[in-house]
Amino acid sequence: MSETWDAIVVGGSAAGLSAALLLGRALRRVLVIDDGQPRNRFAAHMHGVLGWEGESPADLLRRAREDVAHYDVTIRTGRVTTVAADEQSVTVTLDDGETATGRALVVATGLTDVMPDLPGFAPRWGTGVLHCPYCHGWEVRGKRLGVLAMSPMSLHQSQLIRQWSSDLTVFAGGIGGDAGIDIDPATRARLRSRGVRIVEEPVVEILGDGDAISGVRLADGQVVEVDALFAGPRARPNDEFLAALDLDRADNPVGSFIAVDEFGKTSHPLVYAVGNVINPALTVPMSIGSAAMTGGMVNMSLVTREFDSAAADPQ
Repeated sequence: MSETWDAIVVGGSAAGLSAALLLGRALRRVLVIDDGQPRNRFAAHMHGVLGWEGESPADLLRRAREDVAHYDVTIRTGRVTTVAADEQSVTVTLDDGETATGRALVVATGLTDVMPDLPGFAPRWGTGVLHCPYCHGWEVRGKRLGVLAMSPMSLHQSQLIRQWSSDLTVFAGGIGGDAGIDIDPATRARLRSRGVRIVEEPVVEILGDGDAISGVRLADGQVVEVDALFAGPRARPNDEFLAALDLDRADNPVGSFIAVDEFGKTSHPLVYAVGNVINPALTVPMSIGSAAMTGGMVNMSLVTREFDSAAADPQ
């Protein structure tokens, strides 16, 4: 690809296509590079997405691609392996060795939820093993719910999930031979004040038939019956291809993520980032909205550069 694009968007899911749509409507030539691995590909339905309630994530992406196709937006299948940037442009290299250059870069590559080594967990991720109660809580409301405590943040998650069911068990003993989490007396009393049960024995297996969950097997052989299990596995942002840029990062309780300002700009003036690659808590509508704003700001930055260049060299 010898031509220079106005913007390159790496990642073609909800956030990336939202930014691309705004840029396309601003008469910008946009290249979207997508590897076809959206974070929510394991879920059959989306919830909390206005106008798309209960629909398939795949259907949303199909329609989004149709939307951006009305503009000067090109979608290419591939995976970016490295990025080089100077003060004027950004060049990405793909896994097939091809390169593309743009005047701005929007990173929308999401993150990978790292599955624990626990039998029955990964095959049910997004079906019986769940992450976001706002996305899935209504469907399991009032049922026997569990929280697999994988970090101190799980204790916050436990209080939140209590909103959807009074029958809640927190599994705090760890997975297999791994150590569990410590629950201080005040937090323990706080959870129990609303009827939350705390299990200290390690979890060794998730039981069920197909996608459905029927229980959690403990190291002592006991089975605790649950209908759904919430968990927060380690979140790994898909940003390793940006290493050469040495972008500033922001640490939070769940990991280290690219630091951005309120408009999605990173510490490099030509590089922006949107969606789960910067914040694992963003749902689909949150990613769409914030990425749309970033798309507008990328266009404004290009407008500013064009006027700066023209003013510096008047005809």
